[in-house]
Amino acid sequence: MITFNHIQRHYQLGSQSVPALKSVSGEIQSGEMVALCGPSGSGKSTLLNILGLLDMQYQGDVTLNGEAVPRAPKQAARIRRSQMGFIFQRFNLVPVMSALENVAYPLMLNGLDRKQQIAQATRMLDMVGLQDYIHHRPDNLSGGQQQRVAIARAMVHHPSVVIADEPTASLDSKTANLVVDIMRDLGHEMNTTFVIATHDSRMASRCNRTIELLDGELHAHNSNLGVISWAS
Repeated sequence: MITFNHIQRHYQLGSQSVPALKSVSGEIQSGEMVALCGPSGSGKSTLLNILGLLDMQYQGDVTLNGEAVPRAPKQAARIRRSQMGFIFQRFNLVPVMSALENVAYPLMLNGLDRKQQIAQATRMLDMVGLQDYIHHRPDNLSGGQQQRVAIARAMVHHPSVVIADEPTASLDSKTANLVVDIMRDLGHEMNTTFVIATHDSRMASRCNRTIELLDGELHAHNSNLGVISWAS
């Protein structure tokens, strides 16, 4: 479970302090697939970065699996490596590495031996339907295939949370639906929580819930909590 309580984040623009988040609170249950939605400037990317331990310059409290997340950079990095995966709009694959090497990279960072790296990375690429492309480099893969490699990389070490930033924005509808299906299936199988910032209604409608942000605040909906709405 992820909880965030009274999160405030301000950015300094010259002599002005501009609020990006205004005392935002909520919780995300283990295994949920939750979409953070809202227009540009609503605060969703800021909240995503805070929940992903990429931004520590905030006020408030965040807990992961019942424990307060550390603010120290080295400790936060250790948690990101061991308990989190990340998926980006532009894939962020290492261009000189094969699909297998890209997926194995987090395992190397976590200290697994080469045999384990290859075995687990190969299995993950098989799970996302890329068993025939393990030796291809990113520039020899389509956009959808690159995103599937990125999903395999994010999931290969069985993280408790995956943070995804606009994972379907650059994909056509058919490919986007395939990517969402893969994320949902892997999330269910591994009981992984997905927190996804998106403008894409295709993505949001397939998530368990949406959290709507507007001008740095949670936008009220007809729900028990008053701030979170169930996606249809």
